[in-house]
Amino acid sequence: MMMKKLAGTIATISTLGFANLAHTEEFDTAIGTLDASMNVTLATDYIWRGQSQTAGAGAIQGGLDIGHESGLYIGAWASNVDSDAFDGGSIEIDYYAGFAGDITDEISYDLQWATYTYPNGVSATDEILASIHLYGLTLGAKYAYESDSALYTYIGYGFALPADFSLDLHFGRTDTKDPLNEPTDTKEKYNDWAVTLGKTFLDIDWALAYTDTNLKGSTCADWYGKSSYCDSNVTFSASKSF
Repeated sequence: MMMKKLAGTIATISTLGFANLAHTEEFDTAIGTLDASMNVTLATDYIWRGQSQTAGAGAIQGGLDIGHESGLYIGAWASNVDSDAFDGGSIEIDYYAGFAGDITDEISYDLQWATYTYPNGVSATDEILASIHLYGLTLGAKYAYESDSALYTYIGYGFALPADFSLDLHFGRTDTKDPLNEPTDTKEKYNDWAVTLGKTFLDIDWALAYTDTNLKGSTCADWYGKSSYCDSNVTFSASKSF
């Protein structure tokens, strides 16, 4: 059966994505100052909530972000995906808009709407996101409401390590609201987790990540055709922002 994908986050979107605003260009316009940045990532796999989206193959990913001084922003992000798992679609293209800001130097928030599309493949998914970042801790929730509904809650924490290394911990829980294995009435709840070691070197963001999930093998096989898509993974990526 066709896998009913419930959309993930942006650069979210990939555990390995480094879509950040470290290298932004500012432009003064009639409506205020705009920031623009682009990013590109090469990864050994595209991991979404502990699940490979490329059947264990490499991924090429890229994005564009434009932000206004008020906190409003828009962006787009794309990656290759496994066409067999996405009903013939070989590319994922995501579009998003939101509002983000700082409450204090250590506390910030993000509100976002996103749509995840797969040209010539599975139906698009729409999602809303709310998150807060405080003192290195991130708490967030995402609700996918179209074409299938699911609630994803997550927590993350980032550490600074010696020699300018970083360590990021992530734990998420998916609670689907619609049956995933029609015509049965099964509703799926599962967890995913990730540990990522990162370092910026030669102006490139390098990352090594371990990811896993407790998603049942039978469900994974129904979604992707093989249960191995949800096995634990060790992935490596290099990302550059412009």
